[in-house]
Amino acid sequence: MPKLVGLYIRQCAIGFALSAIFVGAMLWLDIGGLAHLILASDAAVLAVVMLWVMNGIVFAGVQFAWAIMSMAERDETPRGGKRLVLEPVPVRAEKRRDHQTTVGY
Repeated sequence: MPKLVGLYIRQCAIGFALSAIFVGAMLWLDIGGLAHLILASDAAVLAVVMLWVMNGIVFAGVQFAWAIMSMAERDETPRGGKRLVLEPVPVRAEKRRDHQTTVGY
């Protein structure tokens, strides 16, 4: 099996394990009355499985993305771009004499 496929399967397993812990904690703490709502339903098992799978998809994707992005090599080149030095630029301004101003309406 290629290394990338093995990495993907391992990260998905970690993501679904984290999802199981998350759903378990959500039900144990009864956040928003969710545990009471699920346990009062006749489809409690289906609701818990759906919570676990949907959160597992998200957690697995984030776990895999984090694993891939952490594999990047460190860039040791200088950072920050050029240092700009701002200098004043002299501008010559003259008053225009051909424009008459009128006061009033």
